[in-house]
Amino acid sequence: VQLVESGGGLVQAGGSLRLACTASGLTWNWYVMGWFRQAPGEEREFVAGINYTGGREDYADSVKGRFTISRAVNRVHLQMNNLKSEDTAVYYCAVDRNWASVSTTPSDYEYWGQGTQVTVSS
Repeated sequence: VQLVESGGGLVQAGGSLRLACTASGLTWNWYVMGWFRQAPGEEREFVAGINYTGGREDYADSVKGRFTISRAVNRVHLQMNNLKSEDTAVYYCAVDRNWASVSTTPSDYEYWGQGTQVTVSS
């Protein structure tokens, strides 16, 4: 199983970025896809997740109203608007084989991408 993220970069506060992640090697599509982030010296934290139908989404309180997750089968996007300096982190895509509910716990996710750096300058 391989997850490949793209779309990170450097942006000014108030700007936007769109992250993408493609999953390969999975023989079924009934899994949750999520985004997590980790800043230096901090624990990895949940950002957003979406179930296999796209009918259930969940967001961290800190990004609600600014970030939007979307999915097309094995590809997930994270549209990030009105970025703030506190959004600076390495962003990771992850897969949870649970097919229904969106977990916010990193240990529930079995597969992870390599991460993409997002830096927001103030």
